[in-house]
Amino acid sequence: MKVYTKTGDKGTTALFGGTRVPKDHIRIDSYGTVDELNSYIGLIRDQEIDSHYKTILIEIQDRLFTVGAILATPPEKEVLKNGELRLKNLGIIDSDIELLENEIDKMEESLPQMTHFVLPGGHPTVSHCHIARCICRRAERLAVHLSHNEHVPEIAIMYLNRLSDYLFVLARKLSSDLKAEEVKWIPRK
Repeated sequence: MKVYTKTGDKGTTALFGGTRVPKDHIRIDSYGTVDELNSYIGLIRDQEIDSHYKTILIEIQDRLFTVGAILATPPEKEVLKNGELRLKNLGIIDSDIELLENEIDKMEESLPQMTHFVLPGGHPTVSHCHIARCICRRAERLAVHLSHNEHVPEIAIMYLNRLSDYLFVLARKLSSDLKAEEVKWIPRK
């Protein structure tokens, strides 16, 4: 199978199920941003961090492929002609969100309570986490925007929301683990 098909040379692409849409369609922007996020999480995973974080990040990347597949499937193509769900073996489930929540809770146990805003930075790995968090928030906003016009499973949006929380806490935890400087935001008086 060749990487190039030439079918997108005129600015359209195919969704799951074959429907062709412009490459700037909100659905394409939505799952494309999830793909961007997945790539950035791969960059975090490539850093010198604890193997437990790497294991969790692999699980997250796997789930993001699922979120991308969900977002790439228009509602009218969710069910195949034989009556089976197109993504019958794929989906985000409550335990996927619970994993993120449990990981957040574990990391927060060893962190001081937040009393101020923190400026992103302090260490390249921490900065990568903050960039991934921002990309995740954008992916969530795009999925919400798409949901105003077409069906998007609420749990997919919930997953992106919780994932951005996870990435924020991971940045704080890595700041601590790496003994990075955490700079407080100080508003002007």
